[in-house]
Amino acid sequence: SRFKTLDLLGRAANWLRKYPSCFELFTGEGPAGSGGELCFGFTKRMAELVDAEEAAVTASEPAMADRLARVLMLARGRRLPVSKLAALRGPLGLPDDYLLRILPAHTDLFRLANPYPHRRNAAELELLRWVPSRAVSAVEAAASASNSLPRFTCSLPSSWAKSHEKMEDFNSTPYISPYSEDGAVPGTDAEAEKRAVAVVHELLSLTLWKKISVMKLEHFRWEFGLPEDTARMLLRHSCLFYVSNRYKIHTAVLREGYEGSELRVKDPVVAAKDRLGELMQEGLHEFNQRRRAVNLEKKRRKGEVDVKKEEEELEDEAGALLDSAEKREERRRFYKVLFGDDNR
Repeated sequence: SRFKTLDLLGRAANWLRKYPSCFELFTGEGPAGSGGELCFGFTKRMAELVDAEEAAVTASEPAMADRLARVLMLARGRRLPVSKLAALRGPLGLPDDYLLRILPAHTDLFRLANPYPHRRNAAELELLRWVPSRAVSAVEAAASASNSLPRFTCSLPSSWAKSHEKMEDFNSTPYISPYSEDGAVPGTDAEAEKRAVAVVHELLSLTLWKKISVMKLEHFRWEFGLPEDTARMLLRHSCLFYVSNRYKIHTAVLREGYEGSELRVKDPVVAAKDRLGELMQEGLHEFNQRRRAVNLEKKRRKGEVDVKKEEEELEDEAGALLDSAEKREERRRFYKVLFGDDNR
């Protein structure tokens, strides 16, 4: 009855059977007089991974509070609507109940306010005090570690000479901190873009996967002081950002956050979610193999498929797997050439 609310297609039992390594179906005790009822639960491996993910989320609560405070420090008035924050919940690695987890433990830092009581869903999350130790961007922290002036770094290979020249020209003016209140109202268009780039760079640095949907980013244009053509701004600064169109979703990716196609620094929550994804893929592969075997058996009984043809299909499948492996290797090499510093 609630399966359709999850935005999934088909029937619930059929969907669960696609992931045998994650879910198990069984007949349980139903209401009095109704007989057995079909139930489902986690497999042992899935239950262990879910517990591991919950442990990683619980251990990351202080880091969640830090990221949330920094995001509010980037916003106008140090506040954001809770309804809008839902769009950043996934990228920031916040659980569904992040307000119940974080706010009671940090009453001196956060407050829920409702400036428009007559409106629905008008609650806002407000930062109660400015924390100077948190008002340090990733660019400034890197500069402090190397004892140099804060400046953006081009993550493209040195062979991309024109891109490096553009970045040098962009760095010729002083860096504007995204946490600087003086930079909230820049005097020139160049300063406005400089601060907008710094805000997007810092926001992507705060996300666990170092990327965010461009559409979600544009929802916060007013709150973060971003330009109307945010997408074009990202494309103008290809040394810093890569705009992906995978799955027909435009996503802004922070180049320096990746080594090839892998994250340079993987948060424990990301690692836990990756293990869950690998288990789901394993279960889906197992389901597809079983379904294929059943279909071949049906065709064999009907005389539609002979043994030789079946063997050829198996060989074709093996060739397809090899081809996909070669394509993965090709993509890996492409990312290495695109992001590697030692490539020419």
